[in-house]
Amino acid sequence: MKTGLNGLKGKEIALITIVVMSATIILWNWEKTPRLTALFPPQDPLQLSSEILSSVSDEVKYPLSVSDEEKHPSSVSDVVKHFSSVSDEVKRDKISDDEKNHDIQTFPNPIVHEPERNEAQGDGTSEIEKHIQDPAKEVPQRSSLIGGEDKNSNKATESKVCNYAKGKWVLDDNRPLYSGFGCKQWLSPMWACRMMQRTDFSYEKLRWQPKDCQMEEFEGSKFLRRMQSKTLAFVGDSLGRQQFQSLMCMITGGKEALDVRDVGAEYGLIVTEGNARPSGWAYRFPSTNTTILYYWSASLCDIEPININNPETEYAMHLDRPPAFLRQYIHRFDVLVLNTGHHWNRGKLNANKWVMHVGGKPNTDRKLAVIWVAKNLTIHSIVSWVNSQLPKYPGLKAFFRSISPRHFFGGEWNTGGSCDNTTPMSIGKEILGEESSDENAASAVKGTGVKLLDITGLSQLRDEAHISRYSLTAQPGVQDCLHWCLPGVPDTWNELIFAQI
Repeated sequence: MKTGLNGLKGKEIALITIVVMSATIILWNWEKTPRLTALFPPQDPLQLSSEILSSVSDEVKYPLSVSDEEKHPSSVSDVVKHFSSVSDEVKRDKISDDEKNHDIQTFPNPIVHEPERNEAQGDGTSEIEKHIQDPAKEVPQRSSLIGGEDKNSNKATESKVCNYAKGKWVLDDNRPLYSGFGCKQWLSPMWACRMMQRTDFSYEKLRWQPKDCQMEEFEGSKFLRRMQSKTLAFVGDSLGRQQFQSLMCMITGGKEALDVRDVGAEYGLIVTEGNARPSGWAYRFPSTNTTILYYWSASLCDIEPININNPETEYAMHLDRPPAFLRQYIHRFDVLVLNTGHHWNRGKLNANKWVMHVGGKPNTDRKLAVIWVAKNLTIHSIVSWVNSQLPKYPGLKAFFRSISPRHFFGGEWNTGGSCDNTTPMSIGKEILGEESSDENAASAVKGTGVKLLDITGLSQLRDEAHISRYSLTAQPGVQDCLHWCLPGVPDTWNELIFAQI
């Protein structure tokens, strides 16, 4: 009995000893690590890596239902499924680059994206689309959104594309971008006001400053690198030709460039029998294989002789058909700038013997015969056609340039109209409206992949920058208040293009 009791007490003593030792170890460990981090996993947000995403992406096959998880995914699987659902949605909707939000496609949180780079990509795939196709590239940048509240939520605001048409003219002593004396290789004498009798050149010292963003400074070498092995085409009237010559002067800095090659023959731009000059020009910079061309198409209609055997034939002006040149060569263009406007008057149509055609037949609709109605039909028609070509040529960036304003005061060009003002910004210096003042052009590009190059409002403020009475071919009482002195306002139009390609 005693032995049994002593044996029991011995076991109790041994048990107590073990408990005491265990407690001592626990207490000692507690002092070293008060929160027992060695025993419990951390509660920090899950950090994702591309390796993890690669390993699980093939396993995730179940769609994520619309719930709170869509706003705040809490696991790798949720994120991958979230990207999958967004990708499916994009495939269903498939909106074009320029539709509604000017190159911005908005997705549900937490996908906070940067605006699409506006460079013409060879494969036509936007940065957003690339991330959707390959979620492993994007998710690691958003790891702070996983498993908890976004620490930078106050900074996550929707990106906006700059409205370059909204802003003001400011003085800049670094202007002009080239010399009106020096750019004789590209600049027509009839537009080089430095070569005329004009004596004031303050109009050359103005630079356009967008209101809500900085516009990238134009540099010829940077432009050529950006347009490496690419072609920019201007198709339009004489204002488009001015923009073409302006860009050639801007790229070269107004200096002679003997290495630039004339490649007009590649595009059929040669002098044909009975014509004093070709229907356009094309030049290539060999250092970057960059081609800049201009094709004259004042109306943007397809024009063809009605009777090729009759020297006095009239010409079919197809309101609903793009120029043959554009149909033939659009596959070679990376940037396309279209314009029309000032040739749409009855006098010019009659002088050119242009007869309106629709559907391949002479127009019989009296309402459509009204000039402004016919012009608007053509603008909508060509924009629609170019938009239909974009899926075929995903690297193409297409612009429709809004109308360049005239500044005839006191009459028209042939009835004593003038633009004698030489004081910059006397009309005003700032444009604050969000919408283009060329409503027809804005309406035509709306909902398409064709971008509006909106130059109307900012050019309207520059009545002092026209050729005015200083034209080399000026006649008494006749002024040119349509075309611009170069260097001048068209340089800004090209800066807007440079900022968007």
